Amino acid sequence: MACIGDADPFTAAIPATKVELTVSFCVLYTQGIANREWREFGRTEVIDNTLNPDFVRKFILDYFFEERQNLLGSLGSRLEKPLIGIPGKKCGTIIVRAEELSNCRESVMLQFCGNKLDKKDFFGKSDPFLVFYRSNEDGSYTICHKTEVVKNTLDPVWQAFKIPVRALCNGDYDRSIKVEVYDWDRDGGHDFIGEFSTSYREMSRSQSQFHIYEVTNSFLAKINFTVAIDFTASNGNPSQPTSLHYMSPYQLNDYAMALRAVGEIIQDYDSDKLFPALGFGAKLPPDGRVSHEFPLNGNPQNPYCNGIDGVLEAYYQSLKSVRLYGPTHFSPVINHVARYASAVTDGSQYFILLIISDGVITDMAQTKESIVNAASLPMSIIIVGVGPAEFDEMIELDGDEERISSQGRYAERDIVQFVPFRDYIDRRGNHILSMARLAKEVLAEIPDQFLSYMRTRGIKPGPLPPPYTPCVLPANHPLLTRRVSRI
Repeated sequence: MACIGDADPFTAAIPATKVELTVSFCVLYTQGIANREWREFGRTEVIDNTLNPDFVRKFILDYFFEERQNLLGSLGSRLEKPLIGIPGKKCGTIIVRAEELSNCRESVMLQFCGNKLDKKDFFGKSDPFLVFYRSNEDGSYTICHKTEVVKNTLDPVWQAFKIPVRALCNGDYDRSIKVEVYDWDRDGGHDFIGEFSTSYREMSRSQSQFHIYEVTNSFLAKINFTVAIDFTASNGNPSQPTSLHYMSPYQLNDYAMALRAVGEIIQDYDSDKLFPALGFGAKLPPDGRVSHEFPLNGNPQNPYCNGIDGVLEAYYQSLKSVRLYGPTHFSPVINHVARYASAVTDGSQYFILLIISDGVITDMAQTKESIVNAASLPMSIIIVGVGPAEFDEMIELDGDEERISSQGRYAERDIVQFVPFRDYIDRRGNHILSMARLAKEVLAEIPDQFLSYMRTRGIKPGPLPPPYTPCVLPANHPLLTRRVSRI
């Protein structure tokens, strides 16, 4: 909140300058000097479904040199304070930033369009929108504009918009402007597609020129995806329709649906599309030994399958050759992936293990220890429970309510996401919709888990490539961004 002198229309002085406040909250009140009354100055827009709002609307306050006005005197003109109001409850934090505005009176009309953006939705295409940020003197960024959402396309054309130049760069034509591209989600958990940087000077060059920018995701770690499937006898005889492993000629079973739902999304981030596929809890030919870590393709030296279709083919072949047995041990397959993850801790690679299982974990203590150890590695674990069983142990491993521990050691971070598939099955029998719901839920925590590892290790994104040199393009060329006119 700011304390500002009362405004008298008959005696009002000319302000020395203007100050812009960026407030991550809803309502701004100012207090008069004379009567000390609080008056509502303005309100931000409403942002749905988020506990971390970053509002676009700014408050422009007149600053008078000759009057006492309590604004911001904190380091970097940034003030951060805890919200109060409910006794005994943490209500969050309010962040206010102030910057003196230049006298720049220019406005600019901009239009952007995209070409071949990343597909983020399993069911349909992306729903992209742009968020613009201007850089601050301390290296941070302040949001200054947000476009509308263009639904279900990878080649969006956003509406042209007019914006004051001082909102983009405060009159400094060479100040960096960052543009982030997101895929809109109804629940507020918008997916990051990528970003690029530019400047007003670059965008304001000759109106006959178009500007093309490559949208990049700064963390370029290679994703390594591994699948582990439960082959214990509790799944039922695969030749019987009641079995969770039953291979119907008409539809996928729950294991295959879960595998395809998650794998179809993950494989877009795995450049070589070669996936190790493991099984556990089966007796293997020819001697019938029980294994909790066997390759589905039968090749221990090269357990990689070519794409998700290759994994499914190896899964179906294994059902014909192994005997379902038990017990249900998770720790061997977790340790298997952890061995590889422990060899690459520089941020260049990240490992994701998908475990699909039907029931009770019989090596719970060892599994907890394996997860605690893996939490310090570049690794995430997705567990999908199939069938009607209770999944109390798997819920405990998830760690959302209480951080998992083993022998007095707590996991460094939460790396497990558990989801019971039955909660996402469409009751009308739409398997595509069921898979889309499952994929969205199980993959929701992966970006934050990935970033938490990078941040705790001090691994920063690589530098963005320099913007492309502007060039004259034909009118029908697919563009990523186009400057329309200058006002």
